[in-house]
Amino acid sequence: MMRKNYYQKLAFMVILLTILLAFQKYTSKDKGTFPEVKFIANSSVSANLSDFDPNSLNQEQWQKLGFSEKQITTILKYKDIVGGTFTSKEQLKKCYAISNEKFEELKKFILLPETAEKNNPKKFSSFVKKEVIVNGKFNPDIVSAQDWIKMGFSERQAEAIIKYKNYLGGSFISKEKFRECFIISPENYSKLEPYLLLPVKTPESFKAVGTRYPEKIKVQYHTFDPNRLDVNGWKNLGFSEKQAQIIINYRDRNLRGNFKSPEDLQKCFVISPEKFQEIKSFIRLSPEAIKKEEIKQEKTDFTKTDLNTITFRQLIEFGLDEKSSGSIIGFRKKLRGFVNKQQILDTYNIDKDLVQKLINIAPLDISGVPKYTLADAPEEWLKDHPYFKYSADKIIFYRITYPDDKKILKFLKLKPEYEERMKLYLK
Repeated sequence: MMRKNYYQKLAFMVILLTILLAFQKYTSKDKGTFPEVKFIANSSVSANLSDFDPNSLNQEQWQKLGFSEKQITTILKYKDIVGGTFTSKEQLKKCYAISNEKFEELKKFILLPETAEKNNPKKFSSFVKKEVIVNGKFNPDIVSAQDWIKMGFSERQAEAIIKYKNYLGGSFISKEKFRECFIISPENYSKLEPYLLLPVKTPESFKAVGTRYPEKIKVQYHTFDPNRLDVNGWKNLGFSEKQAQIIINYRDRNLRGNFKSPEDLQKCFVISPEKFQEIKSFIRLSPEAIKKEEIKQEKTDFTKTDLNTITFRQLIEFGLDEKSSGSIIGFRKKLRGFVNKQQILDTYNIDKDLVQKLINIAPLDISGVPKYTLADAPEEWLKDHPYFKYSADKIIFYRITYPDDKKILKFLKLKPEYEERMKLYLK
């Protein structure tokens, strides 16, 4: 019985080994070599390509470059993420929808600098960084803007260098001062320094023209009524134009149009104690003039007072404090005029309840408010207007290629409420 069990176990082991050997032989059997897998890329479009700016391409143009709709959507989203503008090839390459192979294919046609300029990352008008080349020793004092451009500087850089020279009084004075010109990088200075025909050090006696103060002008004083002087009148008394305007604003806003006594004049912060003592004996306040002024200040009929011409003094008369009145006048000036009454109510730092009463009774004439299309709006207006200034650079860029307001607004991708505010000032 034991012998029988022994042979059964032995037979089982033999069968198991046979199966394992057969399996090993089968799995190690040469299965033949598979052909090398090659991924078929999109047909190359480089033969039909010309130089292009990726910032100005629309969906159809990206498609012609060989990208799918999904890839194009990703590229455009990436452009928004980086600020709405690709500033360098390096930045564009980071978009994961553009493979390394595809980027290398397009690279030589892309009108962007290799890397973004540190000082001005939004500037992409010059696509190739010029190298500064010097042919020999020269005196920078006699180099013109065109000569700086030929040397390798941009037009704006050349203008800045000339302005800096004029600020110094028409001469760079020394290599030391030349190096301080912020337009000239340390790298470019190291190239130019051996060729500069200038002293190394700045003379101790040197003082830049821009930092010199004008000599004190002796003023011939005469009697005057401070309530009748305009800007020129105050300038004739030795005040600067800015000081003169501050004195007038102080008189008209803080004192409601009249100095009542010489001491009122003394309280104006731009009039120093020394200056006040100089002019004090020449001040002649006319009681009659004050009375006439008070007579002139008749009560305002606010039902006939246009909110686009209402004055600071009239707002004070209505009951608003100086802070509210100043905010309304200041905001109106920035907007170049209100186009609806809600704008007045939305002004910061105002007494909303009192302003609501005012706009309920006062009319608003918008006929004098300037309006433009995005295509022809002046750059200065775009960059200063509260509703446009944050998108001004993009508007100026997009309208070069797309002089149509609807397309420009589409590219700006603004929140609906911001777009509606813009439209208030668009034709």
